[in-house]
Amino acid sequence: MTSERSLTQLKAYEGSSPKPADFDSFWERALHDLDAQTLDYELVPAEFTSGLAECFHLYFTGVGGARVHCKYVRPKKTEQAKGPGVVMFHGYSCDSGDWMEKVAYAAHGISVLAMDCRGQGGLSEDNLTVQGTTIRGHIIRGIDDPDPDKLYYRNVFLDTVQTARILMNMPEVDPERVGAFGLSQGGALTVACAALEPRIKLAVPVYPFLSDYKRAWELDITTSAYEEINYYFRFFDPHHEREEEIFNRLGYIDIQNLAGRIQAKVLWVTGLADTVCPPSTQFAAYNKITATKELMVYHEYGHEYLPYLSDRTLQTFMTL
Repeated sequence: MTSERSLTQLKAYEGSSPKPADFDSFWERALHDLDAQTLDYELVPAEFTSGLAECFHLYFTGVGGARVHCKYVRPKKTEQAKGPGVVMFHGYSCDSGDWMEKVAYAAHGISVLAMDCRGQGGLSEDNLTVQGTTIRGHIIRGIDDPDPDKLYYRNVFLDTVQTARILMNMPEVDPERVGAFGLSQGGALTVACAALEPRIKLAVPVYPFLSDYKRAWELDITTSAYEEINYYFRFFDPHHEREEEIFNRLGYIDIQNLAGRIQAKVLWVTGLADTVCPPSTQFAAYNKITATKELMVYHEYGHEYLPYLSDRTLQTFMTL
């Protein structure tokens, strides 16, 4: 099975979607809003216990006052020096996952803080009030509101930064040794986190979502993660009179427009047979990264389980 473009073409692809003229000031203003948030959090012992790690539910207040939930897993306390940490982000509509996958990291001395996205499968609240429709997805949540600050993913991207800052301030974590990791939507949030929090040292995004929306729309997206864009045009702009406006608005939350800000070392993982997050949409972001980066390609694989990836990822973060 082949991708929609050859690997050589993908490595040269620069993206089809627009970048808003005020993109940089939009995110600088957003980060200024985040700076007003405290790093206060609540730790609640988890019902899951392990002889290798301490497990907690962690809650913090995100921008706009939403209560955000994370799972925090740290090594059993010792007198050792501060160790590395990893923030983890989950796929679209899911949650922060099982405890056990994080215990494996803690067993190797790595603290993990895994965030639940607002209003998805976990415990985080979505208190965003917007004008316009959402139909069935989060990409277009806030797209019809006059204020682009009401875009759903603006808040979620900022949540990733706040999550990273909280982990960096944990007494057992060395703030200079923190990485980010996620698959699909989690891969996109890994990119956003590393772009907006320059202290992230190592990022491993796996077949990331939320990139190059116009390219995704140009492909057959009715069965992909981007299907809600198709639904939006069908029901609310069938003549595409607002097409330019819509894709410009989506540009604020397009990770390809953030990728150039990344300073972390990046291990980017992609499958060339991916029909959920098409490879070209991923390469639109990857090709804009100017930091040290490595591309790990699964030629015959799509948006699915990737063999040996879990082992490689843990070994990569052990270098922090």
